Amino acid sequence: MAVPKKKTSKARTRTHKALWKRKAALEAQKALSLGKSVLTGRSNSFVYVTDDEDDEDDDE
Repeated sequence: MAVPKKKTSKARTRTHKALWKRKAALEAQKALSLGKSVLTGRSNSFVYVTDDEDDEDDDE
């Protein structure tokens, strides 16, 4: 027969939620930092295509 599982304590549940929210906050902070660096043009760790390169091909 099926046996009910043990209930997770509130402390354990809150710990799991806190860790999950902390991970999300750190990822959001990284994304914001990357976005800011791309906008300022100082980004060395992110490769992206700019419109300037496409305009050079049209002139030829």
